[in-house]
Amino acid sequence: MRHREVGRVIVIIAPVCASFALMIGQAAAQHPTRPAPARFINQQWRQRREQQKKTSRSQESREERESQGIDGGLIKIPTEMVLLDVKVTDQDGRPIAGLTKDDFAVYEDKVSQSIESVSAEESPLSMGLVIDTSGSMSSKLYTVADAARGLIRQMRSDDEAFLVQFKSDAELLREFTSDRREIEDALGELSPAGGTSLLDAIIATADHAHQKGQRRRKALVVITDGVEKDSTAKEKEVMEAMREDEVEIYLVGFVDEEAPRGFFGGSPAKKAKQLLLRLAEDSGGRAFFPTDLGEMPAIAAQIAKDLRARYVISYYPSNNSHDGAFRSVRVAVNNRKLIARTRQGYYARDDKETTQGREVEGQSRRRQ
Repeated sequence: MRHREVGRVIVIIAPVCASFALMIGQAAAQHPTRPAPARFINQQWRQRREQQKKTSRSQESREERESQGIDGGLIKIPTEMVLLDVKVTDQDGRPIAGLTKDDFAVYEDKVSQSIESVSAEESPLSMGLVIDTSGSMSSKLYTVADAARGLIRQMRSDDEAFLVQFKSDAELLREFTSDRREIEDALGELSPAGGTSLLDAIIATADHAHQKGQRRRKALVVITDGVEKDSTAKEKEVMEAMREDEVEIYLVGFVDEEAPRGFFGGSPAKKAKQLLLRLAEDSGGRAFFPTDLGEMPAIAAQIAKDLRARYVISYYPSNNSHDGAFRSVRVAVNNRKLIARTRQGYYARDDKETTQGREVEGQSRRRQ
């Protein structure tokens, strides 16, 4: 008798378990498990940069390169033409509209250039959110993530963004996507711990934006406490990477003003601020230093506004040497009360390296 009862229980439980398994399988199919975050290994960024240089220069060897227009379509731009994204503000930081070609002057290596055109654009953007999640940022992460969500919500349908958190290493939490909700959800995965490799994170994410971003304009928004401890990259290498990648950097630095001075003098807070200012200004971006977490929403709104409204200045450089050298660039506005910000320069095309690349490629094909 007891055996029959046990048999009945098994008969009842079996179909229930099968139905339960089917429900779980359907749910898993609808919500697949996300892969573990990709890790940018600090020791590998030098190798990536060398490979990137070869690939980039090979692509630039064409007589024309493709770029994305305002409407999202592809346009052809002669490689000799230089495009500068320029932000113009008054002394209080308010953006200035309505300027024309006659209002600007461009200097390349201190030589005046003939401007081809000036247009006011709100062009699509490839943006990286790069957030410091070292142990020293733990008390600020909730507010930082909330402000970052405000920035993401101002994305347009033709923008795209990726999310990285960094400690001793940088982790890619979400690859480039135009789905705002994906990035917002990923901000809930931030986890504070460990040291700070700020320079390594900047150089790795600038490379990533350059390689994977589909829009002509590329920018990083980096939120950190400014404490550089563990990077293998040097500041000079980061500056070079930003110039080659043509990525603007906006830095939000929670710098501890009360940190003790070093044994040989010099405030760590002052050094951190100077580093962040140099990185931002060299790329054509800006640095912000909030003294209170309550300032973050306003800063996020200001960054979103800065990223959007730009003048695009185009010109053909008077120096037509293709020597791979760095060319410094300065943009001035005829009205001296106005301030123009853009990147500090660009690297010219290197025909010698391009020719060598073609020869190597030809030898490889002949071997095959």
